[in-house]
Amino acid sequence: MSHLHLDRHGWLKPAPQVRKVPSPNFNERPTGHLARLLVIHNISLPPFVFGGPYIEQLFTNRLEIDYHPFFKEIAHLRVSAHFLIRRDGEIIQFVSTDKRAWHAGISCFEGIESCNDFSIGIELEGSDFEPFTDIQYQRLAKLSLCLKSRYPLRAVRGHEHIAPARKTDPGPFFDWTRYRKEAKWTWRELPHLQ
Repeated sequence: MSHLHLDRHGWLKPAPQVRKVPSPNFNERPTGHLARLLVIHNISLPPFVFGGPYIEQLFTNRLEIDYHPFFKEIAHLRVSAHFLIRRDGEIIQFVSTDKRAWHAGISCFEGIESCNDFSIGIELEGSDFEPFTDIQYQRLAKLSLCLKSRYPLRAVRGHEHIAPARKTDPGPFFDWTRYRKEAKWTWRELPHLQ
């Protein structure tokens, strides 16, 4: 995969292993809010199971709730992210990066609440309990560089850093050092790591 590029509407231009699956779960960013924060998540549906159509179904309000008991618990959710990077490296875009995806929920960054207003959310297909794939890191780095060339992103955080009472992702297996190098972040742009 060569470099990734956004069109003028905030959608990735066609490229191998890039798909557009528009989600209805978004709205306009508040006036004056540009994306300045990148948020990394992990997701698997059903929990700890990879592959299958269920993340796409969740983000497009079409979840087959009878497939798995857990789905009845989350059927009411109206959520999305700008991007999902699957285990095989496929990038799926659900929401234009110019719009406000519903990925962070109740959250706070540097004393400012409602991170959805000023962030871009990237989901990695994975869990808190096992490593992500090499191709996911490669695609995440390419996507991050693309986004940094378009928006004034000045920090990247995990969901766990902006919603620490509620969330634990991307979790202990996410390699922040590798990601920092590949995506060309500085240490001060990353979360404070223990």
